[in-house]
Amino acid sequence: MAQVKIPARDIIVEVESSTPDEWLPVEHLSSVTPDRSANEAVADTTDYDSQGVYEQLIMQRGATLTLEGQEIKDDSTGELPPGRARLEELAGEDKVGHASLGRIRFRHPMDDNWRVWTCTVTLGASGGAVNDVSAWAVTITKSGPTTTTPVDSGSGA
Repeated sequence: MAQVKIPARDIIVEVESSTPDEWLPVEHLSSVTPDRSANEAVADTTDYDSQGVYEQLIMQRGATLTLEGQEIKDDSTGELPPGRARLEELAGEDKVGHASLGRIRFRHPMDDNWRVWTCTVTLGASGGAVNDVSAWAVTITKSGPTTTTPVDSGSGA
């Protein structure tokens, strides 16, 4: 078995529709950035017996997934692609409390399992300069533990 480098562009990201276990691909991404250290909290456990060496315990783990691309809409209806529309719905200003939670899943093509997160979604900056295509971005923040599900389990992929 050979070790191979994994192209970042091959990552597959899906968001759960308003129908449980129905997944929508998030389309036309130009960047997907997982940050497995986001929202980590540590407790400093250094004391006099540490002999000048820092000590700590991790008290909380967290993670985020930042998605970026160009803004895309249907030229006749103005509708967003379905996956992006669902993410923007989850990031709506009326989505607070338990209503702010949704689910995403992601994997690389060679993975046997999806990584599934219950999460919140925050819209990022959009727009651009004179000669830019308008930007689109969201930050997905994991809420609770990561779960996994086999790729053939309702994936259609």
